[in-house]
Amino acid sequence: MEDLREKARAYALQNAVKFSGKASPGAVTGKILAAFPGTKERMKEIAPIIQQEVKEVNALSCNEQQAAFDLIKGTLEEKPKEKKKSLPALEGAKKGAVVMRFEPSPSGPLHVGHAYVLSLIHLYCREYGGKLILRIADTNPENIYLPAYGMIPEDANWLTENSVAEVVVQSERMDTYYSYAEGIIAKGHAYVCTCSQEQFRELITKSEACPCRNLPANEHVKRWKRMFTEYKQGEAVVRVKTDTSHRNPAMRDWPALRINESAHPKQHKKYRVWPLMNFAVAIDDHDLGITHTVRAKDHIDNEKRQRYLFDYMGWTVPKHLYLGRINFTDMKVSSTETRQAIDAGRYSGWDDIRLPFLHALKRRGYQSKAFVKYAEDVGLTQNDKTVSSKEFFKVVNHFNKEEIEESADRYFFIENPVEVHIEGAPKQELELDLHPDLRKGGRKFATSGRFLLSSADIAFISVKVQDGGLVRLMDCLNLRKKGNAFTFDSVPYEKYKEEGKAIIHWLPKSEGLVTVEVMMPDTSIVTGKGEAGLKNVAVGAVIQLERFGFVRLDAKEGDKLTFWFAHK
Repeated sequence: MEDLREKARAYALQNAVKFSGKASPGAVTGKILAAFPGTKERMKEIAPIIQQEVKEVNALSCNEQQAAFDLIKGTLEEKPKEKKKSLPALEGAKKGAVVMRFEPSPSGPLHVGHAYVLSLIHLYCREYGGKLILRIADTNPENIYLPAYGMIPEDANWLTENSVAEVVVQSERMDTYYSYAEGIIAKGHAYVCTCSQEQFRELITKSEACPCRNLPANEHVKRWKRMFTEYKQGEAVVRVKTDTSHRNPAMRDWPALRINESAHPKQHKKYRVWPLMNFAVAIDDHDLGITHTVRAKDHIDNEKRQRYLFDYMGWTVPKHLYLGRINFTDMKVSSTETRQAIDAGRYSGWDDIRLPFLHALKRRGYQSKAFVKYAEDVGLTQNDKTVSSKEFFKVVNHFNKEEIEESADRYFFIENPVEVHIEGAPKQELELDLHPDLRKGGRKFATSGRFLLSSADIAFISVKVQDGGLVRLMDCLNLRKKGNAFTFDSVPYEKYKEEGKAIIHWLPKSEGLVTVEVMMPDTSIVTGKGEAGLKNVAVGAVIQLERFGFVRLDAKEGDKLTFWFAHK
């Protein structure tokens, strides 16, 4: 039972270090059940032990947790990786013959909600050797942000590792839409309605056709031409003929094209007749050879509307997969609202560190694969999901850590440094590893008796370590607390293992240290000193400031380095 207790504590420490200081009893229980087969039947006996160990670990500070975990982490065997979750198969899909599309509107760049949908499409295209088309839906002239035409493809290619095969802009396909519209009007599948909205709504609610519907096709062709010259905005709309007795009134003779005289940010005043979403999507899906789609479940009725066009034209309908919505309780992902906030000066831009947009998250050091793994983990489900930003980023941070942990070099950073003298400390020439498992050496330090320690660590020692208690400067030496002073005790780590109370990091008081600023997710700035080797870090590189977190180097100004914080 003592062995089980030790394992429970070890797993609690592991979980706490991984997830910002709070171990989960459920996660520890799962590890124990895997490590001790047959213990499930004894859960009444075992559960209190796990609860007690988790409680004690969660009562420790993050520094204490890390120090304790450093002592025992070698005793934990890694559980074999779980089999990756798989997405449901695409109906009727053939390798190399799948064509899918992602269709954002250019109201702003991509955010985390877009990333979820696009990642699923990317995963399918990757699995089936398919073609991914980025289609920019810009047929509504009134909600377009011109820079988004460049920002969206940039974001999409970053997320999919340059897997976007083609970029299609709907407003550049207007002549195609006109050609199809005139064709279905001439064949009697659509008509130009000049009734007022109130008039049409009153009739269609009663399952009655409007007076325009049964006029000869050639009359509607004439009306179609007059939409470009005579009719004013709101005076005429092209409607697709459906079933005026359909049980869902919204399906009855739905609108396909209308007059909009607003200037288009890209096309200006070149066009005044614009296709509505259902018409443009149906035409594009056919013309571009779309075989399968992944779209929000609120498009289920839209697919039924679009099917009328496919049936009239004798086209093959793509296979549609539907998604539930991810609702964020405390994170706004509206491009329009965010753009207004940027214009009002509440954010510095689309890459403001507080924003859940890919431009900002890239700048913080997030990797595209973290969002793809998140989408794969959530999967394709029609169930709506409500999450907080904390819950969302807890998962994404886990996946991002998987991506950067091996490539990120380690460096010392001392927040709010305080100079201390360690009486009797010997002179040492130390070389520490850039990465404890992969890149040995590379970080050289010359130490004597003067060090920089963080004010937080000094406060921790003052409160938590009794007089005479042994503390270790990580990979350097052991010291003892003596009142408000420190005295050298020994160098070997083995001495610390016997009676040590805490491991803290440090810098030598020396020339060559760099000034470090870290932009935090709430826009606060953390300042301190970093080791001299940070001068060799390239702008854009993601590194780990030991005991602080993963950061991305954003700018260099002489000996001052500015980082953006990613996560622990």
